[in-house]
Amino acid sequence: MVPFTSTALPPSETLARVLAFWFGAPGSEQEGQPRPEWFRSDAAFDDAIRERFTEEMEAAADGRLDSLMDTPLGCVALCILLDQFPRNVWRDSPRAFACDQKARTVARHALDRGFDEHLKPVHRLFLYLPFEHSECLADQDLSVALFEAVGDPQWLDYARRHHAIIERFDRFPHRNALLGRASTAEEEDFLRQHGRGF
Repeated sequence: MVPFTSTALPPSETLARVLAFWFGAPGSEQEGQPRPEWFRSDAAFDDAIRERFTEEMEAAADGRLDSLMDTPLGCVALCILLDQFPRNVWRDSPRAFACDQKARTVARHALDRGFDEHLKPVHRLFLYLPFEHSECLADQDLSVALFEAVGDPQWLDYARRHHAIIERFDRFPHRNALLGRASTAEEEDFLRQHGRGF
C-alpha cells in the first residue's frame, strides 16, 4: 500500500478535482459536454492526467478512496480514476487494464444501490464503461442493457460492438500483444481487417 504523502488530498477534494477536470468546472458552459479527448489518443491530455492525478489513481487502486463509494458521483469519480485514467496514463501498456476489476466492483456497488438512477447520462456513461471494457460476456450483456436504457445511439453502438467481439473471441484480440497472449489465426485476421473493431 502506498502511504499518504503531505500533498495527498482528502476524498472530497479528490472528487471535486476529478469531476471538474473530466466533465468541466461546475457551472461552466463546458460542464457535462462531450469532449473529443475522452476517446482518442491525445498526448497532451494524457500528460495532464499523469501530472495531476497519479497519486489519486494510486490511492483509488489500493482502497484509500473507497469512501467515495458512498455517493453516486463518488462512484463515477472512482470509475474514472480506475478505468479511464489508466487507459490514458498507461496507454499501450498492461497497466492500462490493471484496475479494471476494482472499477467493475465500484460500478456494481453503484448499480446495487440504484445510484445510477440519480445521475445524468454523461455520468452514467463512465459508470457503465467498466462493463463494456470487460472480457466477460455476462458483463457485456449488462453493458448493452445499461446503454439501451440510457438511449444514446452512439454509446449503444459502441457497447454492441464490444459485446460482439467478446461473444466471438471471449477476449479483445487487440489486447493480446500487450498482455503477452498469443493470437489465434482468426484473431489475427480480424485485427488485419477491423483493427480493434470499435
